[in-house]
Amino acid sequence: MSETQETPVLSPALYLQREGIRQYSATNPRGAQVLVGEGPCRFSPGELLKIAVAGCNAMSSDKRLTDRLGEDFEQVVAVSAQYLEGEDRFTHFDVELIQDLSSVDEEEREKMIRRASGAIERNCTIGHTVTKGATYEKTFTNESLSED
Repeated sequence: MSETQETPVLSPALYLQREGIRQYSATNPRGAQVLVGEGPCRFSPGELLKIAVAGCNAMSSDKRLTDRLGEDFEQVVAVSAQYLEGEDRFTHFDVELIQDLSSVDEEEREKMIRRASGAIERNCTIGHTVTKGATYEKTFTNESLSED
């Protein structure tokens, strides 16, 4: 049996606008904005990657947890990473999904966690990208950015 090769689909581009030395703002098509860079009230790119890993776990498992815990369940998701300074990269992420499960018996708890974990394994794009790796290319483009 031969393995079929999927053709990748290009996702919409996002842009960062420079605001100062090592300070950028990113805006998505829905109008959300994230401040990136050094300084107060800004996320570093590494922090954004950690948030992406944690957010993907949270969002991928949310429906499974909601089905058992209800729409109003509280959850905090913590994320940390191991950093290899000599290679300037993260080598491992730890994600902890924290919620009060005291109202769920042990058997039901195990089933819910198994289903939520399965949903993460199937649906967490960021997790798939980190574990399988991704490549990227950079291009410097010469064009006027002012409106004169």
